[in-house]
Amino acid sequence: MKNSIIVFSVSLVMLIITGFSTISTETALENPETQKITVVKVSDTTETAAPAEADKKPAKAAEPKLTLYKDNVLATYYADKFNGRKTTSGERFHNKKYTAAHMRLPFGTMVRVTNENNGKFVDVKVNDRGPYSKKLEIDLTKTAFMEIASKKGSGSFKVKMEIIEPVTETAAAE
Repeated sequence: MKNSIIVFSVSLVMLIITGFSTISTETALENPETQKITVVKVSDTTETAAPAEADKKPAKAAEPKLTLYKDNVLATYYADKFNGRKTTSGERFHNKKYTAAHMRLPFGTMVRVTNENNGKFVDVKVNDRGPYSKKLEIDLTKTAFMEIASKKGSGSFKVKMEIIEPVTETAAAE
């Protein structure tokens, strides 16, 4: 009887230590009332749990759908003197936010602006009109501009602009 308890205890400890990994152990238990030996098979418990759950990776944030708008166009940034002024959309301008001015894109459009020299990108929301030069395509806030700039002293650089499509609930669930 003592031997069977020890064997069972050792098997149970091994099962716990291995983290319920793939283990199959047979243990003999002696029943003192019937004088019979019963064989108990201990097997992997993770197999009986939902195996699909163990295979799932942690949920990542869904990558946004991007649609190329323009590439090889010039971006510049707002001067500090515009801080606090109203934009064309009616919002107050703040050079520390991630917003932009564009002549044709609707207000509220989210745009991914990628520096073509270094591959760095920033996501901004269109809330103003501008720039008022045919050579320039988009005005970024100073914070957004400096985040992707290769040379902090430059006033403009070539970028790729992609529209960030809004994620619908059904697309997010997939």
